[in-house]
Order: sequence, then structure tokens, then C-alpha cells
Amino acid sequence: MASKSRPRTLSVYLYIPNIIGYIRVLMNCFAFAICFSNKELFSILYFISFVCDALDGWFARKFNQVSTFGAVLDMVTDRISTACLLVILSQVYRPNFVFLSLLALDIASHWLQMYSTFLVGKSNHKDVKDSTSWLFKLYYGNRMFMGYCCIACEVLYITLFLLAKESEKMTDVLLGVAQQSLINSALLAFLLFGWATKQLVNIIQMKTAADLCVLYDLNKKHNA
Repeated sequence: MASKSRPRTLSVYLYIPNIIGYIRVLMNCFAFAICFSNKELFSILYFISFVCDALDGWFARKFNQVSTFGAVLDMVTDRISTACLLVILSQVYRPNFVFLSLLALDIASHWLQMYSTFLVGKSNHKDVKDSTSWLFKLYYGNRMFMGYCCIACEVLYITLFLLAKESEKMTDVLLGVAQQSLINSALLAFLLFGWATKQLVNIIQMKTAADLCVLYDLNKKHNA
């Protein structure tokens, strides 16, 4: 009787969006293994994995297979993938602390956001309706805007990787691209705006999440 009442955890592991998540992990492992020997193939695989990030959410909603495990798998895969790419960029560009700082901001803001979400009893870290920041609410409330910022950020990183030579200054590379043509300048500005917006959202996210943690502690002491 006890065995019949046990939840079927295996079924959750085999949800379609979670299977897509496993494929993303394997794809990224192979991509980073060949990143220096085949930059073009790495970039293609990395971008396909990034696109699959949108697909798993669509499948989860389409087949009613939304799960906490899937959400965590999705975020962990995203954060590790971006972190690995930023580490690689920190090795081929100067000053390297720029990319390491971006890595720290990305992980810290998302970890704090996820932790504070569960702390206050929310089921989704994208539920920011009670935030006082219009940009924060726009980012998580508008899928098109969020998608633009995320795509711009990842495409910028991939482009920098493809253009990288040993120990180059990032500003020199970006200026070189911008000076080639007006179209290049416009595309670069388009990417940089989305990238900068995402970094600003990360800062707001980290501060908002930290405030929630502090308020939780204060309320806990007040009610004790």
C-alpha cells in the first residue's frame, strides 16, 4: 500500500521541458569542450541551447508540465552557461575583471531573487507585480522586452568571443566593429542597449531581493 501512495517522481523527470533541459546541458558540455578548437560550432551550439531555453517554457505551458524542478534546472543551466562564457571572455580580453564582475552580478542577483521568492511564499521568481521599479516590472512582465534584452546580451557575448584574439582590449574590438560601417554601429548599439538594460535589471533585482530578505528578518523579530 505504501508503495502505491508514493509520488511518481520519475514522471516529473521525464517531462518534455525537463528533457529539453537535459539536452541543453549535454549540448553546452560539448560546446565548451570544443570552444577554442572550433569557435563557429561552439557559437552555433551555444545559441541553439539558448533558443531551447524559450522552447522548454513553451512546452511546459502547452502540456501543463510546469514544475519547480524544471524551473530550477532551467535557471541553473542558464546561469552556468553564461558564467562559463564570461570566464572564457575574461581570459581573452583585458581588463578581465569586467567579465568576472558581470559573472558575479548575474549569479548573485538571480540567486537572491530565487531565494527571496520562496522566502515570501511566491511560486515564481518572475512574479514582481509588487515591485516599485517600473523597469523591473517591464522586464519580467513583457516577454518581448525580456527576450530582446536576453538575446542582445548573449549575442553580444558570442560576438565578442568570435572576434577575440589573445589578450585584446574589449574597447578596441568594439570600436573596430563600429568603425567598419554604419550598419555595424547600429547593430552594436542595439546589442549594447539590451545588454546594459539587463545589467541594470540585475542590479535592481539584487537590491529588491536583498530588501525582501531583510524585511523578512525584521517581521520575524517583530512577531516573535
